Amino acid sequence: QVQLVESGGGLVQPGGSLRLSCTVSGSILSIYAMGWYRQAPGKQRELVAFISRDGSTNYADFVKGRFTISRDNSKNTVYLQMNSLKSEDTAVYYCNAHRVVPPTMDYWGQGTQVTVSS
Repeated sequence: QVQLVESGGGLVQPGGSLRLSCTVSGSILSIYAMGWYRQAPGKQRELVAFISRDGSTNYADFVKGRFTISRDNSKNTVYLQMNSLKSEDTAVYYCNAHRVVPPTMDYWGQGTQVTVSS
């Protein structure tokens, strides 16, 4: 049974930083492309950042230059470093694991709340 567990969310002031972690259990991280998504109240879930198996990254325009996604396959963990946080970054952040090696499947974490407020 593959499980994703996120951690690192919380309350931070505008301009502050947080680092989210997503640890995969029940499988090995190296066979997955990983993504961070977020969903704010009343809005659809949206892609924040993506990292492929070989470490290539992509970011949504609204986080470019502020957020960094990384992975440590030896720890089965993917990270999202969030700097210069804004109030509009407030959302529940979800980790996604897309299994690239057949059979392809998607897994989601339970989400972690990030609140940016003074």
